[in-house]
Amino acid sequence: MILQTHLLNNALIADILLKEANLANAEQFKSELMSLINKGNKYVIVNFEQVIYVDSSFLGALVSALKLAMNNGGDIAVVGLNNDIRSLFQLVRLDKVFRIYTNTQEALTGA
Repeated sequence: MILQTHLLNNALIADILLKEANLANAEQFKSELMSLINKGNKYVIVNFEQVIYVDSSFLGALVSALKLAMNNGGDIAVVGLNNDIRSLFQLVRLDKVFRIYTNTQEALTGA
């Protein structure tokens, strides 16, 4: 299991339980996240607080899940990015695709 989830207000919080988010676990992450979306969760907040490294395959899995969410009238936000991961999101312009927040509370209020 890569994601630990709980409901908070109208959002599903999905905490990533990995230090390194890479090719070795990208497919399982994608499967778990898509399953949560297919169960009707409209707003998913993916929490990267425990993650210290992300590669392109993991980001691709996140983008695939966002496409599914949007096709189902939902959305995915990301929180808890460290400086390196935030820089990577900016470098590949995912900061223009995902709503990025500092923490879960900020994502819940849409700040």
